[in-house]
Amino acid sequence: MIPKIDPISITTIKERSVDSIVDWFDQHKQSFYTLGLSYLSNQHQMEELFYRSIIKVHKQLPQFKSETSFEMWVTSIFIHTCRELAVDRSLLARVETEPRQDIYKALDQLKVNEKEAIVLTYVKGIPKEEVAHLLQVSVEKMKDLLFTGIQSLRNEMGDGTTYNGCKEYHKDYIDYLERTLDRPRKIDLEKHLYHCENCQEDLAAFQEVMVTRLNLTDRLEDLHVPSVLIESIRDRLAEKEKNRQQKNKKRLRKGLIFACVFALLMSIEVFTGVFSNLYYTWTEEDHELRAFLQQDLGETLNLEAESSGIKIKIKSAIADEVQTLIFYEIEDTDEDNQYAIDNFEGVFVENQHVIMNGEGYLGYYPPDLESDLNNKEKNVYQGKISLLPLTKENGTIKLKIAKLQKLNRDSGDPYGFRAYENMEYETGEWNFEIPVTKNPSVEYSLDEETEVEGIPVRFDKLTIAPTATVLHYGINNEQPEKRIDNLNVDILEVNNKKMKADMYGRSFLETHQVGNWFTFQRHFDPLFGEKPKEVTIQLESVQLTFNDQKTIELDATQEYPQTFEYAGSTISIDKVEVGQPTKVVISDHKIENRAYETFHFQIMGEDENDISSMEMSSEGVLIDKNGVEYDMNEPVPYDEIEQPRHFITVQSTELQSNTAGEKVIPKRLEIYGYNATKYLDNVIKILLE
Repeated sequence: MIPKIDPISITTIKERSVDSIVDWFDQHKQSFYTLGLSYLSNQHQMEELFYRSIIKVHKQLPQFKSETSFEMWVTSIFIHTCRELAVDRSLLARVETEPRQDIYKALDQLKVNEKEAIVLTYVKGIPKEEVAHLLQVSVEKMKDLLFTGIQSLRNEMGDGTTYNGCKEYHKDYIDYLERTLDRPRKIDLEKHLYHCENCQEDLAAFQEVMVTRLNLTDRLEDLHVPSVLIESIRDRLAEKEKNRQQKNKKRLRKGLIFACVFALLMSIEVFTGVFSNLYYTWTEEDHELRAFLQQDLGETLNLEAESSGIKIKIKSAIADEVQTLIFYEIEDTDEDNQYAIDNFEGVFVENQHVIMNGEGYLGYYPPDLESDLNNKEKNVYQGKISLLPLTKENGTIKLKIAKLQKLNRDSGDPYGFRAYENMEYETGEWNFEIPVTKNPSVEYSLDEETEVEGIPVRFDKLTIAPTATVLHYGINNEQPEKRIDNLNVDILEVNNKKMKADMYGRSFLETHQVGNWFTFQRHFDPLFGEKPKEVTIQLESVQLTFNDQKTIELDATQEYPQTFEYAGSTISIDKVEVGQPTKVVISDHKIENRAYETFHFQIMGEDENDISSMEMSSEGVLIDKNGVEYDMNEPVPYDEIEQPRHFITVQSTELQSNTAGEKVIPKRLEIYGYNATKYLDNVIKILLE
């Protein structure tokens, strides 16, 4: 079970860099590693799981609410990342599974929700009410999942005995064994047990699995966490410092002629209403900052600080209810180097807890390597960072910068994938006091409900702020047969003006729940000065998980290939070859109209406890809407591919026996479910009063 973290530690995490989060995970790696293994199967996947989880925790830390336990909040992010990696095409393409303990082999046989309920309750020790919240189900549904999961484990791990307990008392088993059953029902159950031998045997067997075999906390010490896990992640994070930077922008140098024109216009009062637009058109090359200034949403600041031969200029600050944008320029006064600020590293707002909303949105704005402005000078870079929104109408941000990322270009890379390799950083001390005023935002109620692939989706409201347009929506994932993992909104159109979604501000879960509805936010480009009359929401795609179980008997004495039907496709078992190792190869090369992209399975041997390891590898293809295939061994411009989907075509499995010299005899192929991406043409039009 995760130990409680004290408030001082949480404060330290909030105020320090991502290193403090890595340290926290290092202290809790044993239980999180155990949890991760219930979803994934090898060291490469586990490292990716911890890495992505740490990045998400660091990015979403401002949204953490103190009334929610820190462990619970981190666990919710960790679980969501587990689900993502379980269906990650690029990761599946190079999977090589490692030996799994018996308990995990048994857990793999369960339905996804059953497994999650059991692992979170009996591995992490999280109360059932909180697990229900994590899994987006009711408490009663949560108890049902625990009961059916434990019952299935009893069948998998037992001796084949059949139990015939009275079904009307099944719902009371868990509460009774955990001593939380209310007294009247407890007395009623005990009276029944006294007279019913079948229920006595049923409850005893259920208790044996629940108490003894599911006591995974005692097994944590036997599970080896690789010593290089956290160190590998630290190395990757150091590399990441080099991977989020942008190219430079050049300061416009004003000449004597402009100064004369400027003085002339300033002296003519009649031009005052028009002059703001003309002035910033001439003086500000950054078109995004120019638009803010022309709308009187901020002012030119030009605050400067210099350290280690590098000069930073804060050009302007734009604040609203969503975030605070800081536009800056960096000049290397000694050499032809370009540097950028990473607001996740080396940046600290000294008075953040006084002036800013810790629950607000912290945006991420990666480099624009193709910007003309960033290609004019070799030693000047212009960019922006996002800080938390203000809690007050105005104030002064005390910004301290201690580290800058050095940008590196690779002109031989057309898509910019290697633009940040072998990067360095420069340390120094740049301090600013930035005056800022918060601009107002306006909320508009949408109150529109629809269905996406049969799952209820609700659009609640639209927030129009100077720096972003925010769509608030909810998803009801109560269906047992499928769930929405991610819903992508392509375009938001307001009054016939189309706005693209922020590709780096993916939908994120808000911190409150209303009934069975979990609410999300999606950020879009800002919409200046518009009062919405008509809102059009164009959905792009949805990632779904389907719970669809199927068992196929295997017989190594028969000839292969043989085929079976699953999810509307004919799948081939190409090879079942007993040896050291035993090999099983499954393929489905027919991509056209295929319902699934990958499915999850387990191969069971003649003696289910005799398999020491199951190594898997896979092959796949990336195709676009028109069936064009892309080479996965080369950098792929995903943003330029129309409706990309990654299909697994071949899955090869090698099985090793626990007993030296023995061979694994495969007996069953058990499939649990599959994942699919579906592209949508749903258009929702909403008229506002």
